[in-house]
Amino acid sequence: MRYRVYSGPKGSEDVAAFAKSRMLFKEFSALDDALSWARRLEHDGRTPLLIEGDDGTRLDRRAIADALRVSHREAAPRA
Repeated sequence: MRYRVYSGPKGSEDVAAFAKSRMLFKEFSALDDALSWARRLEHDGRTPLLIEGDDGTRLDRRAIADALRVSHREAAPRA
C-alpha cells in the first residue's frame, strides 16, 4: 500500500484534482508514516494539504489536522 502526502506553504488552498498531477509529493508505505511526515511539515512551517492512499484513503488538510490533534492528545502523558 502506498500513501502520498501533498504539501504547500502556509495559507495554501486545498488541492484541486487537476493540480495534483503537477504537484510534488512524498510517498510512504504506511499511513502512520505519512501522518508523521505531515506533523513534521507543520513543525517546518509548511502545510500538509492531502494524504491519498492506494486503498482509497483521502484525508484533506482539515482531516489531517484532526488526526494529528487526536494523536497528540493520545501521546500526552496522563496524570
